[in-house]
Amino acid sequence: MSEITQLHKLRIAVVAESFLPQINGVTNSVLRILDFFKNNGHEALIIAPDSAGGPSEYAGFEIMRVPALNVKGLIPIALPQQFAKARVLDFNPDVIHLASPALLGNYVARFARKNEIPTLSVYQTDLAGFANHYGFQIANATLNKFVGRVHSNSDRTLAPSTSACNYLNDLGVPGVELWRRGVDAERFRPENRDEELRRSLLGNRPDRTLIGYVGRLAHEKRLEDLISLDEQDDVQLVIVGDGPVRTRLERKLPNAIFTGFKGGEDLARMYASLDIFIHTGQHETFCQSIQEALASGVPVIAPNSGGPIDLVENGKTGYLINTGNPKEIKRVVKLIQDGDTNEWRQRTRNSVVNRTWQSINQELISHYLQLIAMNKSRRKELVA
Repeated sequence: MSEITQLHKLRIAVVAESFLPQINGVTNSVLRILDFFKNNGHEALIIAPDSAGGPSEYAGFEIMRVPALNVKGLIPIALPQQFAKARVLDFNPDVIHLASPALLGNYVARFARKNEIPTLSVYQTDLAGFANHYGFQIANATLNKFVGRVHSNSDRTLAPSTSACNYLNDLGVPGVELWRRGVDAERFRPENRDEELRRSLLGNRPDRTLIGYVGRLAHEKRLEDLISLDEQDDVQLVIVGDGPVRTRLERKLPNAIFTGFKGGEDLARMYASLDIFIHTGQHETFCQSIQEALASGVPVIAPNSGGPIDLVENGKTGYLINTGNPKEIKRVVKLIQDGDTNEWRQRTRNSVVNRTWQSINQELISHYLQLIAMNKSRRKELVA
């Protein structure tokens, strides 16, 4: 292991089961920690699945690509490779960060343990829930066991919500701790509300309520739950993002506006210009788009399950409901429409404004240092 200086400049191998050019929650959270590493003088090596158009470096850090299996409708699945082991060992990391570990992360966790390198895994993807959604109940049970085994192979697991912590504890995973996500409250803010953008989306019916979804367009997001909302005369639905089911959704939601992928300031303006944000995915371990909407001063409608339970305060920053029930959607939309816009904006913004990526990532470094210290102590005990 490399020598740790008093300033705690670390060498961190980041194993990401999803990364650029794929845009999703796993990728975005990995990008935020890499930015933090760069700004604070840490060194990093990224191991990620091979994907057409993917970069070979990010923030000056090397990205080593491993072969991946492409499954229709899903992100590329990284495959374990012997040369990945050699590169990680050559990098000589102080700690290994496993982002949403699956096949590749499990492989790295096992050889890291044999080589006495501390590992920290971050639970981000409800693999078993996705399998159940797609109708693979047998795979659901198998994946639950796999998730438990993968995270038990790492020294510590961080989970983004109380729901995720409870799930992992039920699987018998040791060392589970809560680690939420940060939000860029400087980028996502109510002041980005763009009246010209609203006029372009609402057309000749400026009296309508602008309701939007931001995220990947995939089966497990259950965007068909928005059909009744799309048919509501006083609502304009806008769908921001892209994915494998976009064409089908365009047929199912004929009145909705599909913008495709938005990023940066364009995304910030889109969030702040909404009257209501809605998310229908039932298997969100966290849901970063909800935080970004709240930071933008927008009330949220979300499922009463998973990560959103920790993010949305019922009746104050939005509503947690069964989004598969059209009557429930219509009911809470009316409640928000009848509420005071300025009060909604203030309460939503205040609920997340202090959750900075700086503070969240400082927590992450503290976890790394604890694991490094524990690893050193174990090695001393073995020598003694």
